[in-house]
Amino acid sequence: MSIRFDDRVAIVTGAGGGLGRQHALALGKRRAKVVVNDFGGARDGTGGSTGPAHQVADEIRAAGGEAIAAVCSVTDEAGVEDMVRSAIETWGRVDILVNNAGVLRDKTFAKMTLDDFRFVLDVHLMGAVICSKAVWEIMRAQNYGRIAMTTSSSGLYGNFGQANYGAAKLGLVGLMQTLAIEGAKYDIRVNSLAPTAATRMTEDLGGGLDLDALRPELVTPGLLHLVSENAPTRAILAAGAGGFEAAHITLTQGIYAAGPDAAEQVAARWAEVQNSDGQIIPEAGSAQGILEMTKAAKAKQGA
Repeated sequence: MSIRFDDRVAIVTGAGGGLGRQHALALGKRRAKVVVNDFGGARDGTGGSTGPAHQVADEIRAAGGEAIAAVCSVTDEAGVEDMVRSAIETWGRVDILVNNAGVLRDKTFAKMTLDDFRFVLDVHLMGAVICSKAVWEIMRAQNYGRIAMTTSSSGLYGNFGQANYGAAKLGLVGLMQTLAIEGAKYDIRVNSLAPTAATRMTEDLGGGLDLDALRPELVTPGLLHLVSENAPTRAILAAGAGGFEAAHITLTQGIYAAGPDAAEQVAARWAEVQNSDGQIIPEAGSAQGILEMTKAAKAKQGA
């Protein structure tokens, strides 16, 4: 079954280059009407230019699609509101939001300033919050919405020199989890994409890598599924070099330990705590408390 986006309106942030550009072009090719957002700044978030967003919008139109450019930072609440207003005035709705905009200010935690930490969180995490908030009521009112967060293996698993980036990227997964729950009754589906791609964001990591295999367009098919009519929700999709994998935050069955030597029990039985046999993917955060209270009740009955 072909994935198409006829009559759907999509906003793609950070779409002036790299992954965002590929996402925007692919959506446009499949008949979505696209708002191409890009602040036009450098990789570290400095500067700014109107060129990248307009160039990609021009590309979409030249290929026979419909697109408008929106030049603003995702941290600019008024600018984001204007961007969404332009989409509504032009096409009457917003169906898809791809939170892709990001910056890098990599340093070891020992050398990182708090300003650099805050700035990366502001762009990645708060930028996604601001954009999602700007479209949320629209999506609820129309009983339809698809939101994609751009997470990262750095957030899911850690990466040297990226404490700020990793914290922001895992924060996006937490945002996804709750928005997916709250949006379910309105058919708002929220997912996360963890890409591996050769872009200016990863150019310092290029030594020895097959850059052709890591073309950003090889990630975009996964994004298209995550924002399609038949999209899943609360999925974390890893994608790169033509590979697609699911990542999960799981909960093991663990152990019950109480009494004055509970800390020593946890230490002695650490392998049981970590044992993945019978682990679950919780439907909500309450699953942890339910599991723990169940173990406590069983222990009390056995006493």
